[in-house]
Amino acid sequence: MRVIQLVQKPQLRGAEIFASQLSNHLQKSGVDVHLISVFTGASELPFHGKTSHLNRPIGKRLWDLKGWKTFAKIVESERPDIIQANAGDTLKFAILSKLIYKWDTPVVFRNANKMGDFIDTKPKFLLNSLFVNRVEAVVSVSQLCEQDFVNTFNFHASKIKTIPIGVEDQKVPSLPPDDLRAIFEQYKVLVNIGSLVPEKNHAALLNIFEAIAQKDPAVFLIIIGDGPLRTELENEVSRLSCKNRILFAGYRNDVLQTLKHSTAFLMPSLIEGLPGVILEAMYCETPVIANNVGGISEVVNSQTGWLIDKGNTSAFINAVMEVLDGGEKVSYKIVNAHQLVISEYMNSKIAMRFKEAYEHIIAGKSLS
Repeated sequence: MRVIQLVQKPQLRGAEIFASQLSNHLQKSGVDVHLISVFTGASELPFHGKTSHLNRPIGKRLWDLKGWKTFAKIVESERPDIIQANAGDTLKFAILSKLIYKWDTPVVFRNANKMGDFIDTKPKFLLNSLFVNRVEAVVSVSQLCEQDFVNTFNFHASKIKTIPIGVEDQKVPSLPPDDLRAIFEQYKVLVNIGSLVPEKNHAALLNIFEAIAQKDPAVFLIIIGDGPLRTELENEVSRLSCKNRILFAGYRNDVLQTLKHSTAFLMPSLIEGLPGVILEAMYCETPVIANNVGGISEVVNSQTGWLIDKGNTSAFINAVMEVLDGGEKVSYKIVNAHQLVISEYMNSKIAMRFKEAYEHIIAGKSLS
């Protein structure tokens, strides 16, 4: 079996990291995988097989004849059995190349979000329907995201299947990262990981931390990730009394090491699919406090973490304070969350579910 995994760009973001990890496991199982990034990026993806970078300018994402033609030549030359588009821009890129240059390889869309949360106008619906209606199948990250996709696009249930994101089984260093060690030695560290974009709700995160910092002088917030809101958020932090206890750490390749030694992972997002970083926190035995959005409730519940209604800031603050206080309840949830990930969300098992889905698609069988 030959598979092309199409990602947006070389960046240390959830979609690209998971596609790389998935590709490694698929390749170990005998699948021939080619990982291709569309747009220019500076990071090195953690895939150990064949990788190509088209280095297309992001400004041409809706009209890029040269890029579509280059990709079509790769498809015609390699004749893959499946092309998986990992995120909306990669779906647009693949389908427009297919429409214009007439190649016939099946395209599978990896749906990692509640699409209905983004499709808020008629033009957006019509544009996205153009692409969605031309895929052979959709693999959704969560049951809730699957149902939302079916409802939003009136998509046929036989062509969509939920296969969650997974976690790599690895040994996490026993000490925090060297450049952060002084912080960990002095403070109880709260960590947030995600792109600095509106849907991640970092403004609320800062409000939450400010309230906690006023109650506990021994807490510190590390924000891992980058994005268009960084300057705005840094300016907001400069006005806070706890500004010296907040660090914007940018993108890092030692996320698990940071998570492992943190006191809690916080995710007050407004929109999510099923974030891999939540599973990574559980794997690292770090308590998770997250808003009840997207597919988060499929892994975070009263037995495995703290699930907060979106917008309920006081409940979020109370949950963080409960974790900071520790105790048997916190330990109980940590153990349950870790066991959930070990039993159901390891990438070695997840990859075999993808391989089985590909085989069904190639054979023209239903995914339901």
